[in-house]
Amino acid sequence: MEQAKREEMRLEMESRSENEEFARVVVAVFLSRLNPTLEEVDDVKTAVSEAVTNAVIHGYGGGEGTIFIRAAVEGREFFVEIEDRGAGIGDVEKAMEPMYTSDPSGERSGMGFSFMEAFMDEVEVRSALGQGTSVRMKKRIGE
Repeated sequence: MEQAKREEMRLEMESRSENEEFARVVVAVFLSRLNPTLEEVDDVKTAVSEAVTNAVIHGYGGGEGTIFIRAAVEGREFFVEIEDRGAGIGDVEKAMEPMYTSDPSGERSGMGFSFMEAFMDEVEVRSALGQGTSVRMKKRIGE
């Protein structure tokens, strides 16, 4: 049996809310090599949107910074990582609770991580205060 070849893509972009749509499209086009269903594409795009939005709003507080996106396909598995080098999360477990938000304005629902977990097969968050956050997600395509 032939081993599945791994293909990778990397993208760096400015931490700006208008780049969220760009990130969604780039990741969806890369994912298309696995011939996903429209539902699978929408799931991945939603998860990427949430992770990028978190980096812009919480990682960099709407200020300047860089968001790093890495994606890979191997066999029928799709991997994507969204990383910032911003504020970081003090308590990742608490931040991942549904409805938890650090936004005092009340404009944020606190459902970002919940959506990522609902739409992807695996979500792993690593963070350190003052160093940034990495959100790694995996989805099996066509199962």
